[in-house]
Amino acid sequence: MPELRSGPRGVWADDESPVPPDSWGRTGSAGGALPWGFAFVVVLLVVGRFVLAPYLTAPALQTWATIFVAICVQALPFLVFGVALSAAITAFVPASFWTRALPANPAAAVPVAGMAGAVLPGCECASVPVASGLMARGVTPAAALAFLLASPAINPIVLVATAVAFPGQPLMVLARFGASLTVAVLVGWLWLRFGRSQWLRIPSRPHGDSPKWVQFGEAMRHDLLHAGGFLIVGGLAAATLNVAVPREWLTAVAEVPWLAILVMALLAVLLSICSEADAFVAASMTAFSPTAKLAFLVVGPMVDLKLIALQAGTFGRAFAVRFVPVTFALAVLVSTLFGWLLL
Repeated sequence: MPELRSGPRGVWADDESPVPPDSWGRTGSAGGALPWGFAFVVVLLVVGRFVLAPYLTAPALQTWATIFVAICVQALPFLVFGVALSAAITAFVPASFWTRALPANPAAAVPVAGMAGAVLPGCECASVPVASGLMARGVTPAAALAFLLASPAINPIVLVATAVAFPGQPLMVLARFGASLTVAVLVGWLWLRFGRSQWLRIPSRPHGDSPKWVQFGEAMRHDLLHAGGFLIVGGLAAATLNVAVPREWLTAVAEVPWLAILVMALLAVLLSICSEADAFVAASMTAFSPTAKLAFLVVGPMVDLKLIALQAGTFGRAFAVRFVPVTFALAVLVSTLFGWLLL
């Protein structure tokens, strides 16, 4: 008697026929649907070739695509660096280290964390995952936020780039360092005083008894997929606004001092340039005053479209709608004060 074997459709005698019948695992409609689907895709491609081609070659769209790619390509290496550093903090640095490295008093921990931002050579894209990792390891949120704001603006690479972009103007470097650190500390203290835990979503980190390198890989993959999507969203918005804002508007407002400062601050938000390159853009705005350029340099690393998207995606919308306006207002006020005093 032949041996009976069970399968997805029932029982068959299989000593002599190792292959199931052709009807198993197949539906009658699949064979007919595939060619029609392929034909539909071909029709879409042909129609798109003739209908959309004139729009795809328009100068405005080409400019938009160039800006979008430039923002993403410029930011991605620093985002990966920040994600890797955050994952390393998660996997290899014990939580007890931060309790020893930072003062026990949260108010004193804020300026210490802000100064620690000077040692991280990265841009704002890297600071978000690193700050997230610090919070997950037990660092008080106020101190982690001070680090988040200070790191992209006062690290050595950014300061050297600023000195190169403004040759013979060392006070611009000093003003950028002082204004950025001041804003970071003030925002940290404000969050310490008025912040609420329900406003801030601290992302959970992969944990368990797996080897540390496995934890590192899991944390890095989680953060990169999460933060990368919001970087793309911010890049899309920044590229669109870059194309939509007429250049003639900039020249018209540069002659009004207070309006020039506000416009340069808003441009820093809209253009979303990484802090390693923003000094060269600011220096090219020759129609604007040094104080307006300083506002551009202070606001940009703290508040821009891709950074807002990263913060909202990482810490939650409730955090972003409170944190972003306060940071923007303080950055404008402090940079105006430092510009008046030093420039």
